Amino acid sequence: MAGLLVSGCGGGGDEASDKGAAPAPSLLPQKLTPPEGKVPEYPEAPDGLPFTEIVAHELERRTLSLANATGKPSGKCPDKVSSKPGTQVTCTVSFKGVDVEWNVTIGDKGWSDNVVEYQAVPQTGLLTREGVARIIFGNNHEIDYALCNNIPEAVAIPLGETTYECEEVWKGKEPTGYNQKVQLTDAGPRVY
Repeated sequence: MAGLLVSGCGGGGDEASDKGAAPAPSLLPQKLTPPEGKVPEYPEAPDGLPFTEIVAHELERRTLSLANATGKPSGKCPDKVSSKPGTQVTCTVSFKGVDVEWNVTIGDKGWSDNVVEYQAVPQTGLLTREGVARIIFGNNHEIDYALCNNIPEAVAIPLGETTYECEEVWKGKEPTGYNQKVQLTDAGPRVY
C-alpha cells in the first residue's frame, strides 16, 4: 500500500520534466488590421525640372516603395548634383517625419542624351506600420488581423532582420503567440 501512495501523489517525475519545458509564448500587444485602399503610383517628374530635382523626385518614388505606405515623401539633393559621370552626393528624403539618406552615384549617359544612369543606395531602410500591414494582408486574405510588437508609424532602421515580430491570426482562430520576424529589404518589408 505504501508503494501505491508514493506513485499516486503526483510525484517528482512530472516536476523534473516541467523544469526543461519552454515558457509559454506571450501575445504581442499591437493589433494590425487591413489597410484601406492601395498605395497610389507615384507620378513621373514634371518636364523641365532641373537635374537635381529629377533625382530627388526619383528618390521620393523609391522611398515610397521602401515604406509601402500612403503619404507624401519630400526629397532634397545638394545643388551640386550634375549629370557628369562619377558625381557622388547624398540626398535626403523625408517621409512621415523620418529621414532616409541615399548615396547617389551618377553614371554614364543612357540610350538617349536625355537619359542619365545612376545608382542610389539607401543608408538605412524605412519601416512603416502600414507597410507591414500591407505585406501581411496582401499576401493572404484569410488573415483576420495581426499582432505585432509596437511597430512605429515610421522608423529608419538597417536593412535585414529587425527586432519587430508579428503573428498572423487566421479568420476563426485564436492567436498562439508564435511570431514571425519582420525583415526589411530595399523593396519594402517582408514577414517570415
